[in-house]
Amino acid sequence: MKRSRNAVTLVVESALVGMALWASVGMLPAAMAADTKPTAEVATQGPVKVEGAWIRATVKGQQGTGGFMDITAPKAMTLLGFETPAAKHAELHEMAMDGNVMRMRAVSALPLPAGTTVSLKPGSYHLMLMDLPRPLSNGDSVPLTLLLKAEDGKTMRQTISVPVKAPQMAHPHEMHSDH
Repeated sequence: MKRSRNAVTLVVESALVGMALWASVGMLPAAMAADTKPTAEVATQGPVKVEGAWIRATVKGQQGTGGFMDITAPKAMTLLGFETPAAKHAELHEMAMDGNVMRMRAVSALPLPAGTTVSLKPGSYHLMLMDLPRPLSNGDSVPLTLLLKAEDGKTMRQTISVPVKAPQMAHPHEMHSDH
């Protein structure tokens, strides 16, 4: 009996970790996803304006999560990536369809056209924090340094403080579309 309970616990814990990882990059069904537009302060000090920045909270054992924000550059720039002490590895990622399969891959840079807001959001371009040394909890704040390059080749850094937000799961009866 004890063995069955442990096996069930392991399956449930594995499912929760897997769901949290997929949620971190925006891959849960819409009915299960959180409201992904939490309010955050606007960062206007620095080379770019950052709005609505947030990082998805993690669960115990989860090794990666996503970061999201809207970035507006007054002059054409390129986002080369980011750094954070909250993760051993930090990469700029994109999610894109490859045939009938949604795939996530690292990208080396993301153009920021002058005066245009570029959204890093679930299911699209996003920041990927990997090999987390500890879970990121709702209410935490994570320092993040954006690595930017101007058209003239000059590189810049802009450090912001990003809130960690916990996704809210829908109730099971809300997941049916036949209501």
